[in-house]
Formats: sequence, structure tokens, C-alpha cells
Amino acid sequence: MAFPIHRPRRLRRTAALREMVRETTLAPSDFIYPLFVVEGRDVRRPIASMPGISNLSLEHAVAEAKQARSLGVPAVLLFGIPNHKDAHGSQAYAREGIVQRAIREIKSAIPDMLVIADVCLCEYTDHGHCGLIEGGHVVNDATLPLLSRMAVTCAQAGADIIAPSDMMDGRISAIRTALDEVKLTEVPILSYAAKYASGFYGPFREAAQSTPQFGDRRGYQMDPANAREALKEVQLDLEEGADMIMVKPALSYLDIIRQVRDRVDVPVVAYNVSAEYSMVKAAAQNGWVDGDRLMLEILTSIKRAGSDLVITYHALEAAKLLG
Repeated sequence: MAFPIHRPRRLRRTAALREMVRETTLAPSDFIYPLFVVEGRDVRRPIASMPGISNLSLEHAVAEAKQARSLGVPAVLLFGIPNHKDAHGSQAYAREGIVQRAIREIKSAIPDMLVIADVCLCEYTDHGHCGLIEGGHVVNDATLPLLSRMAVTCAQAGADIIAPSDMMDGRISAIRTALDEVKLTEVPILSYAAKYASGFYGPFREAAQSTPQFGDRRGYQMDPANAREALKEVQLDLEEGADMIMVKPALSYLDIIRQVRDRVDVPVVAYNVSAEYSMVKAAAQNGWVDGDRLMLEILTSIKRAGSDLVITYHALEAAKLLG
């Protein structure tokens, strides 16, 4: 019996052949690098659950952003951790807040670096929730003006993109209206549209010092069991004025990334979140896996699923390997 004429292995035989026919490619320009910015001088405080990642004072955050840009990474995503927290998260929207100052410093030092401001109250509230608390519950509508104020102060500080991550209903419309009212009509909104109440956020909460002091976030973040609901959230945010859409987390939600990509014509971003990063690091440190190979395979899978851009703590090391 004659062997079948088709031999797919022909195009896998050498590295050059594999590269030539590769369907999905990674480049440093695909990455967004998150930074955790804190008050003080000369602070570089390692995050135990995220090897290689630290809380950074402003001068170190600028240096880290410079390194990212030199490697071809086009954007950073900023999270601010203030010295003072209160029930209303007032430092989130203070004009001289830590994240507003970080935006100004980075844009001054690296004008062509895109700075994305995460807009949420959880790092700034003493209760650790993403909105105001009334009667022991996170209230939606009363939170919207505060998120809008934060978006405006970050945009006025020079943020190129506003990224609301709070999951309050109607926040895209509220923020878009607030930005437009102060003539910041050209500042785009990257919505954390499909953000799940995930167990993969644990190390982030150490980094951002944002663990809820009571309850959890399942009342406003999405149920991990739901897919159709993600498409509804995405559609609502687009109708309210979002320019880009995010799915968070990424690795356990590749199916959601693909469904969103097939439904929308705007850029899709996926967040390769903290525990996804930390699991690779822990396994590599124990000698169980080839950390670099696993990292690039995971990032490729996220892009292959349909993401245009990937927010990842691996950005610097991946960019070095790809460069």
C-alpha cells in the first residue's frame, strides 16, 4: 500500500522551515509591562510570591520603564500603592497621588513610552474593595464619580490610555463622559470588560496590598463558569464607548479570548495574571520545567487564541529572548 502523499513533517524539518510557516508570532511589541509604584525613595521591595517583580519607588519605576522601552516593549500598566488608605480611596484621584506622579515622571523621561493607568479603588481603600461600601456591600452608582475623577486626574497627568478594572456597571459611560467634559476626548479607554473573580490573582494582591478585608469580589467580578456573560459585558462596554477590550485572566480563559476576538472589531488585550506568572517561576525554580520555553509557549497560546496584546510580568525576559 502506497504511503499517503501528504507529509506535514516536511515543513517541520528545520528551524528555518518552521519559522517561515509559523502561524502565530511573538514580538516585544505585543507586550504591556505592569509596574507597582510606591511612595518613598530608593525602594525596590521584592514581592515574595512573584520572583523577579518588585514594588518600586518612582525613580526605579522610571528605570524599569526605560529598560522595557529599550527592549521594544511599547507600554507599561501602572498600579499605585499609597502610604495612606481610607474608606473612599481618596489617594486614587488625588492630583499628586502616587500613580499620577508616576505617570508624569515616566512620560517626562520616556515620551514615546505608552502609559496605561489602571483605574480602580482597591489599592487605595482601607477595606480593599473596588468601590464604596454601604451597609457592608459594594455600591455601584456611588462609586462611578470617584472612578471618573481618577480617570480624569490620570489623563491630565499624561496617561495615554485609561483602563478601568473595577467591574462596576456603567463605568465606561461615566468615565467617557467625564473625560469628554474636560476636553480629553482623544484619550482611549481599555476596558477590563471580561474580568473574572479568579483564584489566579493571589500574588497580585500581595504586590498591590489590595486583599479585601471582608468578603470577596464575586458580587461584581464575573463567575468563572460563565462564557456568554463575557460577551454581554464586552458588548455593553463597547456601546458605552470603550476603544479596546480586555479579558482577564488569560490562560484559563483562552476560549473567552477566542469568542471575544470572533465577535468584535476592536483591539483585544489579555492579562497574563500574577499566578500564571508565579506558577511558571515556581516550577522552573524547582527544576520541573524549562521556564523560558514554558513562558514563550504560554504567551504564544494567548496570542494564538486571538489577543492582539498581552499584559504580562514576563515582558522583559520574553522581550530579551525574542529580541
